[in-house]
Amino acid sequence: MTSSELRTPPLDTARRLAEDGDLDAAAAILAELAADPDEPDRAQAAVGLAVVLEERGDVEGARAAARTALATGHPEYAAQAACHLAQGFEREGRAEQARGAWQAVLGLGTAAYVPLAHLALARLAAEAGAFDEAETALREAGAAAVAGDDAETAAHAAQQLAELLLERGEPGEAAEVLLGALEAAPAEAVPRLRVQLGIAHLELACAEFAGAVEDGADAGTSALAIELLARTLPLRGRDEDAEQVWAYGLDHEDETLAAEVRLRRDRDA
Repeated sequence: MTSSELRTPPLDTARRLAEDGDLDAAAAILAELAADPDEPDRAQAAVGLAVVLEERGDVEGARAAARTALATGHPEYAAQAACHLAQGFEREGRAEQARGAWQAVLGLGTAAYVPLAHLALARLAAEAGAFDEAETALREAGAAAVAGDDAETAAHAAQQLAELLLERGEPGEAAEVLLGALEAAPAEAVPRLRVQLGIAHLELACAEFAGAVEDGADAGTSALAIELLARTLPLRGRDEDAEQVWAYGLDHEDETLAAEVRLRRDRDA
């Protein structure tokens, strides 16, 4: 070791060695620091060791190092270690272990990582078909991001929540979420939020058109509702549903209504 390296903090030396590709030397320094319970930088060293060992392909060694960092309870580096564990488990498809690691992030309560953990838990819940749990986690992610002045993550959580609500047939609730998000969203997130809001409004429009038909309005109003519903559904990729709506109108027992629908459809012929 050179005289300059002797004067350089070990963590900085390890970082430089890792950046230069000497992972073995970096791991040796970090392992020594992480093994010392009295080392003030133990948590940071253990996280660094986890990263270096993973790059070397030593997955179990990396996890052991991450658990060492997690056990310190350090608000920053223990949270990083829990995220490292969780992401590794997710990559391997080990959902339960990943969920436990993300829960550990929440238990640490470090504000910068709480929204990310909620988002991850929402993703895992959705993949398992637990949509109520996913919705709750997304709402908590958004609230935590807002509390932490993280507008970008708050907008991301709102986008995912709105998408989930739309999939569950709740466009009105989705629209409310999106309108609230637009009030504080960063400029780069606004276009996507607006597109999602438009989709929510299309779904709401379809519901209103269908309701008008079901309510049994006069022939002219019903025919208009049928046309609007049949022409809007394809915008949501529901071409077969649109054809069924046209067929309903064309084959209606009310001949006046059927004739009105035929005139409206034939305008494009």
